[in-house]
Amino acid sequence: MKGYLILAGLLLPLLLQAQQHKVKSITAYYDTTAVVELFNQAPIGLEITYTNGEIRATEGFMHGNYRWKYIKVTSPDGTVRNGVLTFDRSYLPQNQYQVKLLVTLPDVEQPIATTLQLPYLTGIRFHHYADSLKKDIRFYLNVEGRFSTGKIYPLDTSVIQFAASAGRLLGQDLLLSRPDTSRFINVTATYKLNPSMVIHTVIPVKQKQDDDSMIIKDERDLFNNNRRKKRGG
Repeated sequence: MKGYLILAGLLLPLLLQAQQHKVKSITAYYDTTAVVELFNQAPIGLEITYTNGEIRATEGFMHGNYRWKYIKVTSPDGTVRNGVLTFDRSYLPQNQYQVKLLVTLPDVEQPIATTLQLPYLTGIRFHHYADSLKKDIRFYLNVEGRFSTGKIYPLDTSVIQFAASAGRLLGQDLLLSRPDTSRFINVTATYKLNPSMVIHTVIPVKQKQDDDSMIIKDERDLFNNNRRKKRGG
């Protein structure tokens, strides 16, 4: 009898281990409210599916109960700490903006590989705030990006390279001096991470100067303007 008890004690851990359900797959997601299209950080979440159909999710935006402190995630495409992925966007195009993740769980002997698809730019466009450029006044070169998520965000000089046929480029502003006789300015915007993504625009230069005679600088101008209006009537 004693021998049977000893044998049962030895076999019980093995039987319990055999009954444990194995991990079937791990799916990675990113927080869609984090504007990952523009920033190089993304809160991520994992959905862990077991062979018995059970599904567990990580804490955070996925509202699961699997704590990040029990999970180890490594990646050749960035770093993951406490469920936040940090990456370098310039390296992502060569992998179609897919980030490889290697997930180690406490109840699994070997790490499990999964892939996270990040959003990417599909096109750019100019969206000017004014119809023409006024001399000696900065003209903002507004470029918007369309992303694979369907969202549209403004882009800046960190990812856009500008070139202009006239005037001076001051960051994302175009400035044309008063003596310049250009009637139109050709502007090119190039996406730095994909130089084949290029757009062009032609900006008219306002030729007729604004009438500053009615601009009020002090009380005397207000009196003079009212007097001019009466004479004109």
